[in-house]
Amino acid sequence: MSLKWISFLAVLGFALFLDCVLCYDRPPSRDLIWVPLSDDLDSSSPQQVHISLVGENNMRISWITEDATESKVEYGTSSGKYDLSATGSTNSYKYLMYKSGEIHDVVIGPLKAETVYYYRCGSNPVREFSFKTRPTQLPIKFAMAGDLGQTGWTDSTLKHIASSNYDVMLIPGDLSYADLYQPFWDSFGRLVEPLASTRPWMVTHGNHEVEKIPVVHSESFTAYNSRWHMPFEESGSNSNLYYSFEVPGVHVLMLGSYTDFSNGSPQYKWLEEDLAKVNRNKTPWVIALVHAPWYNTNSAHQGEGESVEMRKSMEGLLYRARVDIVFAGHVHAYERFTRVYDGKPDACGTVHITIGDGGNREGLASEYNDPKEEISIFREASFGHGQFEVVNGSHALWKWHRNDDDESVMADSVWLRNLADDPNCNKL
Repeated sequence: MSLKWISFLAVLGFALFLDCVLCYDRPPSRDLIWVPLSDDLDSSSPQQVHISLVGENNMRISWITEDATESKVEYGTSSGKYDLSATGSTNSYKYLMYKSGEIHDVVIGPLKAETVYYYRCGSNPVREFSFKTRPTQLPIKFAMAGDLGQTGWTDSTLKHIASSNYDVMLIPGDLSYADLYQPFWDSFGRLVEPLASTRPWMVTHGNHEVEKIPVVHSESFTAYNSRWHMPFEESGSNSNLYYSFEVPGVHVLMLGSYTDFSNGSPQYKWLEEDLAKVNRNKTPWVIALVHAPWYNTNSAHQGEGESVEMRKSMEGLLYRARVDIVFAGHVHAYERFTRVYDGKPDACGTVHITIGDGGNREGLASEYNDPKEEISIFREASFGHGQFEVVNGSHALWKWHRNDDDESVMADSVWLRNLADDPNCNKL
């Protein structure tokens, strides 16, 4: 048996051991998907291409090559015609016996809104990609799925998302489920490339991104920070693990469940300052993403420190700022709560929605506390994805689609009115 496979089995066994420690019933998921490098690509070809928003009218293009090549993007508004170009930087990382390829990072722009751009990457640009920039005004549509992984269910979820005509993808953590075995990060990048290269993917981290091994590998988030560079600098954050960004009508907070969130911590101070800058006339909607849900009636992950302590530390900040919705992952099921604050229904509180059901290898968390708590409105242990369409400055439509025999079936929906538009809540 090769050293590569011995390494793989060792880290997979360790990851499965950690899962067993959680000790709750998970029905089996579909088989893992391994996406190899396409036969028509070579070691200098760009692969794992994905894009993300940077500021008001720029886009970050990220990709990987096995060989060291130029970090250059050529782009334009006509297919095959690239009259603009930009260059960027590269990085790589080592993890145990694994060494990543060259990770390229290029920011292009300024870009015109609601425009299709065609682009190609690197010094061996064998493929053309395209994306459409975001609109200049509402409506705007987000797709959303947490705890994606790379299984047959993931593939089904991604196909449903691809047909939803979304503007921006939001992921509340747990992306690849590499769980120490770094080649799974490469497989994941190739799996999501068809979507992530055409619409911006904005992500935050989960527990499966930590990948810290005491003594052996002391640094956390090595792969995540190297591969998924988010626009933290533009929001005044000093960490890729928490940041904010804006699209027309919406201020989005991406918070870190597994980096210090205590009162007085860098993340806490940043959040306090970021919320103070929000202009509800410009962005009447404010939403947040975390990985570990602050409210949860599933038996899985009950009472976990990250969930409980982060809520105690930060819920007051969000409540006083009248944050409209908090989306979370971690629990492998779907659940929507009423407006809540400090554990009780509150007309001026935040709607909490758990959407950790993208398709991970661990299966579903199928057991819920009984009887159902008053604050829990809808809950179901199924794989699926969400769609959040902000229609105007006061109203938005949330829809959750389950994967039912590979069909996208809308199982829950609700119209929401933002708190800035509510005269009883728009002032403290």
